[in-house]
Amino acid sequence: MKFSKIKNMEEFAAVSGISRPTVSKYFNDPSSVRDSTRARIEAALERYDYRPNLFAVNQNRRLTKNVGIVVPYLADPFFAEIARRIEQRCIAAGLRPTLYSAHGQQALENDILDALRDLRPAGVLMAPLGRASDRSQVERFCRDVPTVLFDSNIEGIGEAFVGSDNFSFVSQTVEYLTRTGEPPAFFEMRIPANPNANKRRLAYIKMMDRLGFEPHIVKAEGEGWAFEDIGRRGALKVLQDGSLPTNSILCSNDRLAIGFLSACYALGINVGSGEGCAIRVASNDDHPFSKFTCPPLTTAAHDYDSVANRSVETLLEVIESGGRLATRTETLFPAKMILRESA
Repeated sequence: MKFSKIKNMEEFAAVSGISRPTVSKYFNDPSSVRDSTRARIEAALERYDYRPNLFAVNQNRRLTKNVGIVVPYLADPFFAEIARRIEQRCIAAGLRPTLYSAHGQQALENDILDALRDLRPAGVLMAPLGRASDRSQVERFCRDVPTVLFDSNIEGIGEAFVGSDNFSFVSQTVEYLTRTGEPPAFFEMRIPANPNANKRRLAYIKMMDRLGFEPHIVKAEGEGWAFEDIGRRGALKVLQDGSLPTNSILCSNDRLAIGFLSACYALGINVGSGEGCAIRVASNDDHPFSKFTCPPLTTAAHDYDSVANRSVETLLEVIESGGRLATRTETLFPAKMILRESA
């Protein structure tokens, strides 16, 4: 059987059924993969008559295998979890990752980028602060160092963006809450730290309009990354002054929802949809601790594995291509609804 010409390593990985990172490891060092895997790759090389671009492979071998992973706030369990999975994927691909946290500070994010530029890594995977980032600094860095953004997008910057579809999160939670009880109010910070919050608010308004319900936005005072505390204080205020327009609450993220649940407990308010419950609380993210709250939190979950895998695969493509892609790409993965006792 005659096969069409394989143009690059990504196409070879696709037709041979072997992951792109594993193929890359083989071409960098055949002894770094299992004997059985090496035999499969070599059989596929013969079958498809594929020969890699030796100049590109050798060029990549001369590059350091060090890569940077930059997150905005490592104390946030979401970023700790997604960074852990990205780090594991990098190691599996034969790279040497180093993790950095900006701790919510623009100046520290800039310092990290300056330090990485001096280290000349093969590439960087970056979740920027977003609105709090110095756009000109991030843009300049991405011109100097092959960079893939994840989680928080800055339009037009970096070789690619990989993240979650915020509309997918909110459309599922709003549809579920309106179908099973009173339409929800949206609970968020007055000054959100993460740019995804703005997209979620807009998605909430759009879904409520689409379903024929009036949207209600409830804003908790505060800024920064202490989401649980901000959520608790904001919830105590609206629960005590009776200003909530509904008994269904959709929180912008799970950390705010944890604060909301804490306020309900402090006031003796039962949360859930069962008998004797006064309020339903749902959220977005599937924070690693959300299944252990009391009650466990109904939420829409990130596809952690897909975001991590695609982020690393895209960075490998960038590195293989000499540091640049022909066009900037954006990849979004949908959320998955997780039903628990809180709503």
